[in-house]
Amino acid sequence: MEGPTAPEVASESKLKVEDVNPADADGTQASPGREVGSPVAQLLPLIEEYPKIWLPRALRQTYIRKVGDTVNLLIPFQGKPRPQATWTHNGCALDASRVSVRNGERDSILFIREAQRADSGRYQLCVQLGGLEATATIDILVIERPGPPQSIKLVDVWGLNATLEWTPPQDTGNTVLLGYTVQKADTKSGLWFTVLERYHRTSCIVSNLIVGNSYAFRVFAENQCGLSETAPITADLAHIQKAATVYKSKGFAQHDFSEAPKFTQPLADCTTITGYDTQLFCCVRASPRPKIIWLKNKMDIQGNPKYRALSHLGVCSLEIRKPGPFDGGIYTCKAVNALGEASVDCRVDVKGKGRRTTVASGC
Repeated sequence: MEGPTAPEVASESKLKVEDVNPADADGTQASPGREVGSPVAQLLPLIEEYPKIWLPRALRQTYIRKVGDTVNLLIPFQGKPRPQATWTHNGCALDASRVSVRNGERDSILFIREAQRADSGRYQLCVQLGGLEATATIDILVIERPGPPQSIKLVDVWGLNATLEWTPPQDTGNTVLLGYTVQKADTKSGLWFTVLERYHRTSCIVSNLIVGNSYAFRVFAENQCGLSETAPITADLAHIQKAATVYKSKGFAQHDFSEAPKFTQPLADCTTITGYDTQLFCCVRASPRPKIIWLKNKMDIQGNPKYRALSHLGVCSLEIRKPGPFDGGIYTCKAVNALGEASVDCRVDVKGKGRRTTVASGC
């Protein structure tokens, strides 16, 4: 069977055809119908698999590492026959003293033993096979802890509060700041306590300070690597002094409790028996305290040893000692003060022992 001609093979495989020099044809025997020195089709290897890069999902966004960490990226690709893989950093060739590359049949490895901030940037992998190529881009960011804020100042102290201000750090650690951490320490204990975390402004008010203590403050900067290693401390202390309390009494009108005498419980009529002591009771209310006067048949009996008069907390009593037939009559209790006077009366009857009598209630 007669095989296909050279032009047919070139068209089916899409290969390039180059001219052959007469010197290259020396020692070769020309085939029938082919003259020595005529163009010979040079067939290139067939592309069985187009080049393609399989970029891992984790590398499709910025790949972040800390200073000193190892960077070891394995990027699989395809292509047959084996394609040529090359790396660039920010469009330039890699620094062989810092970055090493190993290309395999189906993958390429980028290795950095100890990453530095200078290793940050855009890395591009290019896989070439014939006139075809595939590229993948990886953004690497190498970060470290930020520097401390440049300064901190105690602006004002009032009541139980203190106002602070500071300036951002010069070095943010090659990444954005997450905020600031504010701490306080009293001079008595010397212990630091966190007041604010991941605070985004460069000024704040610290509240709820304790009266009688003196405080110092410091501020850390924070990023993804953590807090800055050092922090500036306020040069001045915040002294929380006890405010002088001035009591101002509200003016009010003094209530006047003055009252003219008024009997709340009057005397009660009673009947007693000769020889048995008898007591009379009544209650009076008055301010100022009234003077109590006892009368019998409108005659003052003050100082008479037959009678004993008592007055306590507005309760007035008169004791008639062993009354006789002549001790009966009208008894009067009079209360007198500067605002007026009042009086109450009762009738006392004295019965002999020979008769059956009933003593009235209240005697």
